[in-house]
Amino acid sequence: MRTWFVTGASRGFGFEIARQALELGDNVVATARRPGAIASALPSERLLALPLDVSDEDAARRAVEAAVDRFGRVDVLVNNAGRGLLGAVEEAADAEVRAVYETNVFGLLAVTRAVLPVLRRQRAGHVINISSVGGFSGSTGWGIYNSTKFAVEGLSEALRLELAPLGVHVTIVEPGMFRTDFLDDSSLHSTATAIEDYHGTAGQTRQRPATFNHQQQGDPAKAAAAIITIASAEKPPLRVQLGADCVARVEAKLAHVADELAQWRDLALSTAFEEQ
Repeated sequence: MRTWFVTGASRGFGFEIARQALELGDNVVATARRPGAIASALPSERLLALPLDVSDEDAARRAVEAAVDRFGRVDVLVNNAGRGLLGAVEEAADAEVRAVYETNVFGLLAVTRAVLPVLRRQRAGHVINISSVGGFSGSTGWGIYNSTKFAVEGLSEALRLELAPLGVHVTIVEPGMFRTDFLDDSSLHSTATAIEDYHGTAGQTRQRPATFNHQQQGDPAKAAAAIITIASAEKPPLRVQLGADCVARVEAKLAHVADELAQWRDLALSTAFEEQ
């Protein structure tokens, strides 16, 4: 029996992971700003629903202490809580940018730092960081959000190397478009400023969520099942892509990087000191 610690568990991927983990007979610590709905929807003696603002480091430590007091250990941390911002990079005000970073980067770090002492003592565990296809491939209108997920991917790569000798795994999950509530106003915000020069790029992106929200092809329940499969793997991957749209974008990015590297390879290699 494993114990899961899941942030942003009131809906979307987080809720589905909590639900399916309970069905498997595991323990679940499900955290959210308002956890009451989780406890009502998933009544179980193996569920501990806790309030948590991930950007509050002291609250994160208290939540982890409560998890260990209740279940004795933490086996899988799923950093799922997230926030989005639509708008061109220039349009994003400082406060808008910081709000996204507080949740997606600093909040993830706060929870991870709270859980890692437990995993290190156990010499076992798995950190699963929910990134995005936008953490691997940037796109117009999503630049600030992209930058937070790029940060998550960079720190996750280093964390994997640091924790591997201690028996702790790290996996980055890159979902494409899934039929969650992420595009609702409660999670996705738009910059207050809109600049006419960006109408054809970021401006067009602003209009899209309203047209395909809750029409996405990705099934959150299947994504959660895939994440649970990863958590059960003997040798889990560093990265896993979820959704055909994500796979296509990653393949396109890899091909572009390879082509550009080949085109500019001689210039790149020309920068060393001359042999004496």
